[in-house]
Amino acid sequence: MDFQQLADVAEKWCSNTPFELIATEETERRMDFYADPGVSFYVLCPDNGCGDNFHVWSESEDCLPFLQLAQDYISSCGKKTLHEVLEKVFKSFRPLLGLPDADDDAFEEYSADVEEEEPEADHPQMGENTATPQMEKPAVERSWSFGMLFNWKPLEVSTA
Repeated sequence: MDFQQLADVAEKWCSNTPFELIATEETERRMDFYADPGVSFYVLCPDNGCGDNFHVWSESEDCLPFLQLAQDYISSCGKKTLHEVLEKVFKSFRPLLGLPDADDDAFEEYSADVEEEEPEADHPQMGENTATPQMEKPAVERSWSFGMLFNWKPLEVSTA
């Protein structure tokens, strides 16, 4: 696809998103996009028949980490169209744009009837004494309980 056709695809994509195509450079095959509040990225388009993939990047350090999803998608198997790449970029930037995650609606509908349970208390670690004074057992009972664990006979303790 020649560069002008790719630019047309990008313009059409922008009409359905908060992004604007702010610059195109045909010799570099580069398209720059921007959306408020300061979200910017660019796409390098492959040459015809070269076999390369698209490349997305941002010169903004705030935006760059969000592009990882799109970069992983591009590098995965199979050829991608510019529209597919731009959609993946848009999905990556939704949190920065203040938009809900595209999958949130389906999850909320699915989980609407699920009751949240109280978190269970952590189990005591070995060696921790979790007994309160009211729960303490007499020494004889403790010895008996411990002794039963190892098939020992109860230990008689005089309290005189």
